[in-house]
Amino acid sequence: MVAITLFGGTGRVGRALGSAILAADDLALAGILGKRHAGGDYGTLLGGDALGIEVVADVDAALAAPSDVVIDYTKPDAVKANVLSALSAGRHVVIGTSGLTAADYDEIDAAARAAGRGVLAAGNFSITATLLRRFAVEAARYVDDVEIIDYGPAAKTDVPTGTARELAEMLGAVAGPSSAVPIAQLTGAPATRGAALGGPRPVQVHSVRVPSYALSCEAIFGADNERLTIRHDAGASTAPYVAGTLLAARRVREWTGLRRGLDHLL
Repeated sequence: MVAITLFGGTGRVGRALGSAILAADDLALAGILGKRHAGGDYGTLLGGDALGIEVVADVDAALAAPSDVVIDYTKPDAVKANVLSALSAGRHVVIGTSGLTAADYDEIDAAARAAGRGVLAAGNFSITATLLRRFAVEAARYVDDVEIIDYGPAAKTDVPTGTARELAEMLGAVAGPSSAVPIAQLTGAPATRGAALGGPRPVQVHSVRVPSYALSCEAIFGADNERLTIRHDAGASTAPYVAGTLLAARRVREWTGLRRGLDHLL
């Protein structure tokens, strides 16, 4: 039985995860962090009977009950501190919150190794989004020119999405030199060319934020007289993220340090 503390358990994905954990035979819910509904019973919040699990607003209070794994689906400005606190408390961690930088991940990896705990982070826990990354990385081995377009709803504040950031970092590690005019040589408004992310060959990422999108990400590859687009579109349901996140929670105790992407578990 894997005991789980759920950070962000009162949010959209968090509630779906909480319900799935409660329904699983091999998982147990140990604690819930959720500032907006602090003080309430989690079972009642989910629309069922009281469970005797109080929603708390403080990280230390959420970690007070023993558990094996912390799952974080909170906010970009809170996730790093949350993860470091969880590692300090001896928990393994699954990170579903986007917005962390490469430097943040380096710090988390060092903390996880020092604590002897495992961390799995993914910008997107859906199987099809994972396949987007895998197929795009394969394409980048044969086609040098690639850029990424990242789509999200108007209210989304972090740019780009975790999916797009991870994809850029993966492509930047294998892609060849771009044939595009270097940013420094452009005229007009160079910022319209997006942000260069990843390395050693950074990839241009363009974030679109307008109503009607859930989350979408596409990699556009261009060669002489031909073009390849590999795209993932998320629907309105949280279901695609739940299965991948719980798979990570079941497996994250198998290693020490940080691993990024659900690819490691496929």
